[in-house]
Amino acid sequence: MLIKLSTSALKQTHWYEYAVRFVLGGLATVATGLIGSHFGIAIGGLFLALPAIFCASATLIESHERRAKEKAGLSGRRRGQQAAALDAAGAGLGSMGLAAFAATFYILVSTSIIGAFAAAILAWALVSVSSWWMRRKLRTTSGHAPAQHGARSARS
Repeated sequence: MLIKLSTSALKQTHWYEYAVRFVLGGLATVATGLIGSHFGIAIGGLFLALPAIFCASATLIESHERRAKEKAGLSGRRRGQQAAALDAAGAGLGSMGLAAFAATFYILVSTSIIGAFAAAILAWALVSVSSWWMRRKLRTTSGHAPAQHGARSARS
């Protein structure tokens, strides 16, 4: 998959979709603040990693993909769900990188703040890229296994 910047997506988004993102992101932020106030900063800090706009972006990705397929005269429901699921998988991989960043920074911050930031950024990059690579390799490997298994059972 080629990663690229597309400004055409800005033109395809309706004003109310931005409002949904803003409201859901705000609600997620308020919920995180309330959790922190009630349970303390240690528990509240765990929820700071919650991507405030993920819930809104997943629904918007699904609706954009569905509409694009429907314009072509096809049912886009499945395609929209797949696109949202792919976005969720990417968010999960990013969360692993964020956890590596936090752990590295926590361990090293007492020695040097700048060194802790540098090491944490490196840990984030290594874990994120490694996670993406592993997912890609496992997906490719497991993608061929069912076809081969099915072919063997058909011959038997």
